[in-house]
Amino acid sequence: MSNLLSRHRAVMPSWVSLYYDEPIEIVSGKGCRVTDSDGRSYLDFFAGILTNMLGYDVPEVREAVERQLRTGVVHTSTLYLVRSQVELAERIAELSGIANAKVFFTNSGTEATETALLLATNARRSDQVLALRNSYHGRSYGAMAVTGNRSWKNSSLSPVNVHYLHGTDRARFPHLSDGEFLAFCVDDLQHVLDTATATDVACLIAEPVQGVGGFTAAPDGLLARYREILDRYGILLVSDEVQTGWGRTGEHFWGIQAHGVTPDIMTFAKGLGNGFAIGGVVTGGALMDALPANGISTFGGNPIATAAAKATLDYLLAHDLQSHAHRVGRMLIDGLRTAAEGLPVVGDVRGKGLMFAVDLIAPDSGAPSPSLAGRVLDESKRRGLLIGRGGLRGHTLRMAPPLTLSEDEARDGLGILVDSLAAVC
Repeated sequence: MSNLLSRHRAVMPSWVSLYYDEPIEIVSGKGCRVTDSDGRSYLDFFAGILTNMLGYDVPEVREAVERQLRTGVVHTSTLYLVRSQVELAERIAELSGIANAKVFFTNSGTEATETALLLATNARRSDQVLALRNSYHGRSYGAMAVTGNRSWKNSSLSPVNVHYLHGTDRARFPHLSDGEFLAFCVDDLQHVLDTATATDVACLIAEPVQGVGGFTAAPDGLLARYREILDRYGILLVSDEVQTGWGRTGEHFWGIQAHGVTPDIMTFAKGLGNGFAIGGVVTGGALMDALPANGISTFGGNPIATAAAKATLDYLLAHDLQSHAHRVGRMLIDGLRTAAEGLPVVGDVRGKGLMFAVDLIAPDSGAPSPSLAGRVLDESKRRGLLIGRGGLRGHTLRMAPPLTLSEDEARDGLGILVDSLAAVC
């Protein structure tokens, strides 16, 4: 492994980070478990950053991909009809809840963000965008511009004019009740529109649960309250469902449904392909068709990716994995909260469904502790559990197992996670 690591460092950018002091190479997987090149097995609670939504080596997905491979056609481009692309778009349009919806496929969530920004700024003839603090929407020029997390912003230059809102930073205002915080955020939006923007703001883009931000979320209902104000100005609402879509939050199929509102545009990616690269945008036909120039996606919605995505979506719906995520996620979050009562390094436990997080703090001061989070990451790996990390200050452990995680696997993972937290106390 040391040889592969040195080769990696020689040819890969230094800013492409690796987990652990001794990074692992994952060489095989089955269900919710993976094996590294040393033959060590791990229970995977991060799923390729929420991407292996059904886990590994799922027969239904593998067989759908193999059927397409046997045709000899792995790519044609959007210049030709692609049956699986059309069929997948029909399903997503129906599931979106958006009237007269159309779908455009991309290769990633970053590309989906770029498309959403293009649609919104064209429709409104404005470069002004509202976003939430602590957000993450991708690594490209435009997506990075609307990202509200300094750790992921490489440039102050921007193709759009962005103003950031409060909404997911509830912990910064402990003196406010939940109702007072909601009112404060609504007032903040109105104040930004009254003072900081010109007319014709294009859109507000928001993650219902912030991924890289450490699974922080706006209070349920806030985006609906925002929508009341946005509608008065004609401002579009974009829901970034790259991490929250497909039932992962358990309560709803789309994360924004917790707010009781339907957005104008939704972006999606990650879990839909169960590891195959796919993303996209769904919005009303009039808005989608309004772009004045030609458009194409060479690889977006290709036959292999859409075959995998169709099989993934069929499996997800047939097995009601949304309800499963709600039930198993509740067990995990409740278990962590109970354990946290005796663990002074735990500052907060939060989440929805199979998307949950733990903040690590210094017991003496209560300050965020990235170093403790790093230690728990390593302790979990040593015990056979893979988890993620994030948050504004790098002190948050992120867990998002495959939606197929069994209750027994959930208990095993919970036990390892609690033991790892206890080990650093």
